[in-house]
Amino acid sequence: MIDKIIKVEVKLIRVPLKKPVSDAKVIQGKQTPLKEVMITAALIETEAGYTGMGYTYCKRNGGPAQYALSKEYAPLLLGQDPNDISRLWNKLLWSSISIGNTGVAVQGITPFDIALWDIKAKRAGLPLSKLLGQHKEYVPCYNTTGGFLQDTIEEVIAHARTVLEQGVGGVKIKVGQPDYKEDVKRVAALRKALGDDVPIMIDANQQWDVSTALKAGKYFDDYNLVWFEEPVTCHDVEGHLRLSQALGTPIATGEMLTSYEEGVPFFEKRAFDVCQLDAPRIGGITQFQKVLQRAEENHLVLAPHYSMELHLPLTACYSGDAWVEHFEWFETVGLFEEKVELVDGKMKVPTRLGLGLTLNQDVLPDLQVDAQLFQ
Repeated sequence: MIDKIIKVEVKLIRVPLKKPVSDAKVIQGKQTPLKEVMITAALIETEAGYTGMGYTYCKRNGGPAQYALSKEYAPLLLGQDPNDISRLWNKLLWSSISIGNTGVAVQGITPFDIALWDIKAKRAGLPLSKLLGQHKEYVPCYNTTGGFLQDTIEEVIAHARTVLEQGVGGVKIKVGQPDYKEDVKRVAALRKALGDDVPIMIDANQQWDVSTALKAGKYFDDYNLVWFEEPVTCHDVEGHLRLSQALGTPIATGEMLTSYEEGVPFFEKRAFDVCQLDAPRIGGITQFQKVLQRAEENHLVLAPHYSMELHLPLTACYSGDAWVEHFEWFETVGLFEEKVELVDGKMKVPTRLGLGLTLNQDVLPDLQVDAQLFQ
């Protein structure tokens, strides 16, 4: 059915954290502790009465830039057929091509792209995962929020036990300190406390060079880790490849890449074992479908970064091994009316129509920073 977009609303939303968190970038003096997440959300309405919602996000600086560009994109969608998702993605990108085809340029498209896929699934009378081709009803998940470096290892262990009891399947701990041996001690203590069977991941947040990562990785290999994440800077294809070949622990990266094209060299050189490209950061579902295909061709583990509410139905469409990252920050403030369901170490894929997410109008007035309607 041919339809027409008649209304687009763009919102800037601030999600405060219960307490500031610090990874290795903070410990190494490159950032300040993270206190909030900024979200740009889009609501699209069509002439036929369909509505869709999508969002992108930013940690630290950049959220208002995403919002500003999304507001420039929004009027370009009015009068367009919402079925033409790929064409509209290209239309928006070309409208801002003078600032490039990565980063904010594509992240400003993300809310609209996701909202259009939400509409397409609703029109078909299907959950998003069924529309795209679902392989899984449950996806393994791991928690990250309790593994930051501002907490003592005793606090990390206590939080890990709590989330495991709640139904999470594994835990991730931050590493990447100036003295990697301090990280090895924390990992050893966590493994000892949780036993041999609990999946544990580690994340250095790009803070080591290849030489240091190799030295640390030799120690980490003794602890049966699921993966070693971002051991070196995110664009170092050769460095990740070298580490993947030298270490027993699988190498994960991709979350900081800001377009599908930035990930292509990693696929071509098989420079990682775990693919972590993030749908909101690379332009939404249209671009993430390319990631699904390339990851499958390379027989990679798929573990997209953050945004569990979105990545759950997307990873359900992956035929290989996959993980979803459990970050409860949005649930803590009640951003969406819906919550993920944890069952025996996995997340249950939602069966609600479309994306299956609704902005919670009861809390939105306290979280919303700004909004603009186009019609």
